[in-house]
Amino acid sequence: MNQTDAPNRIGLSGKTHPLTVAIVDDDPRVRELLKEEIQDEGHHVLSFESAETFLDNTSMESIDLVLLDLMMPGMNGLECLQQLHQQACYDKLPRIVVVSALSDPSKQRQVLEAGAESYVIKPDLFERLPTLLNGSTP
Repeated sequence: MNQTDAPNRIGLSGKTHPLTVAIVDDDPRVRELLKEEIQDEGHHVLSFESAETFLDNTSMESIDLVLLDLMMPGMNGLECLQQLHQQACYDKLPRIVVVSALSDPSKQRQVLEAGAESYVIKPDLFERLPTLLNGSTP
């Protein structure tokens, strides 16, 4: 992807700004691979090992996109998504994409009904990442 195609936010001045992407996944290998890929695209990354850590340590105002693992020990991704929407103190929630190892239509329906922008299975995540960073729902 060349500089002019970079999937950045456009500010009031018309200039582009890198996105801030939160990765919430209990697997350190997945977090590291995603972090490297997203940073290679010119964006900032915040990495969290659990939904609880993410909710406790994050200001949603600074995040543009959340890649939220569905299956984690403790609070799972669906519970985290529901809690984010219950904490209506945020003017605007970031775009939230739930990521899962399972291709499960029932779980997909649940997370979309709970407010996720998209449900992506992990084997497809790296292929779909540029589209997600561009702000398009694949």
